[in-house]
Amino acid sequence: MFNKIILYLRNFDWILFFAVLLLVSFGLVEIYSIALGQGTADLLNFKKQLFFGSAGFLLLFFFAFFDYHTLRGFSNYFYLFGVLLLSGVLFFGETVNGTKGWFSFGSFSLQPVEFVKIFVILFLARYFSGVALKANPLKHLFVTGGGVLIFIVLVLAQPDFGSALIIFLLWLCMILLAGFEKKYFIAIFLIISVLSGLAWSFYFKPYQKQRIITFLNPSFEPLDQGYNIAQAIIAIGSGGLFGRGVGFGSQSHLKFLPESQTDFIFAVVSEELGFLGVVLVLLFFTIFFYRCLANLKKINNDFGIFFILGTASLIFIEMFINIGMNIGIFPVVGIAFPFLSYGGSAMITNLILVGISESIIIRANTNY
Repeated sequence: MFNKIILYLRNFDWILFFAVLLLVSFGLVEIYSIALGQGTADLLNFKKQLFFGSAGFLLLFFFAFFDYHTLRGFSNYFYLFGVLLLSGVLFFGETVNGTKGWFSFGSFSLQPVEFVKIFVILFLARYFSGVALKANPLKHLFVTGGGVLIFIVLVLAQPDFGSALIIFLLWLCMILLAGFEKKYFIAIFLIISVLSGLAWSFYFKPYQKQRIITFLNPSFEPLDQGYNIAQAIIAIGSGGLFGRGVGFGSQSHLKFLPESQTDFIFAVVSEELGFLGVVLVLLFFTIFFYRCLANLKKINNDFGIFFILGTASLIFIEMFINIGMNIGIFPVVGIAFPFLSYGGSAMITNLILVGISESIIIRANTNY
C-alpha cells in the first residue's frame, strides 16, 4: 500500500498541481484584502474560502488516488443524481439575488449546479468514448444534446442564465473536440438564433434584457445597469504596471465595485497587483492548460482524454467569460473566476475535477 502511494506521488503532475495551488493562493490573498479593506473584522468570507479551499485540496488528493474507472462505471447514476439535485433545489433551495439555486446549511450554502458540471463532463466523456462518431453523428448529437438540455432547463428554472450558458458552451466544446462536422454547428447556430429571439420576447426578465443592452452599449445608464462594468474597467485601468498594492484597491475597498469577491475579483487583482499580477495569474492558467494537453499523448483510453479535455474546456470557458465581463466585452452573467473567486461550491468542484484529471494522468504514467 505504502509503495503504491509513493508510486502515485511520483507520477503525480506536480507542475499542474502547483499552478492550481498558486491560483487559489492569489484568490485567498485578494479575498483577505477585500475583507480588511471593507472593515469586516471577523474575516468570515476569507475563513470560509480557506475552509473550502482546504477541503477541496483534500478531495483533490482523494480523487487523484481513486481509480477513475469506477467513476466511469457510475456515470449514469451521477447523471440521475444531478437531475435530482437540480430538481430538489427548485423546491427546497434558498433564493439568493432572485435565483433559487442554493441548499443552505446554517452559515454555509452549497450550489448544486457547480457539482452538476462534474456530472456533465462524466456523462459526455463516457458517451463519446463508447461510440463511433461517424456511424450515426446525428443520433449522437441528439442524445448528448438532449441529455445536457435536461440540465439546462432545470438551471434556467432557478433562473441561473450564467450557469446554463456554461453548461451549453461546455457541450459545444465537447462536440467540437469529438470531431463533429461544421454543418452541425451551423444548424446549432441557426436554432440558437431562433430560440434567442423567442427568449427575448417571452422568457428574459427586464433586468436580463438590460444586461444585454448594457453589453451592446456599456455606457448605457452608467449609474444603473452599466455601473458594474464601468467600475470594473476603472479598477483595471488604475492598477498600472505594478498595482496599488494588496489592501490598497480603492474601487473594492470603498465599495465602488460590486461583487468584488466573486464576479469582479479579476478587476481587484488588476487594481492591486497591476499588469504584472495579471500576467502571473494568466501564466499559471497557461501552465494549467498546457499540462492538461501535454498529458493527453500518454493516455491510452478515450474516456480519460475526453474527461481532461472537458475539465480544461470548463475552466477556460469560465475564465474567458469572467475576464470578458470585467473588461466590458461580455455581459455580466454571474460567472465566477476559476480558483480565485469567492465561492465554496465552485472551488470544491474545480479541485475535484483537477483531482480526477490527476488520477487519469497517474494511471497513464504508472506501469504495473
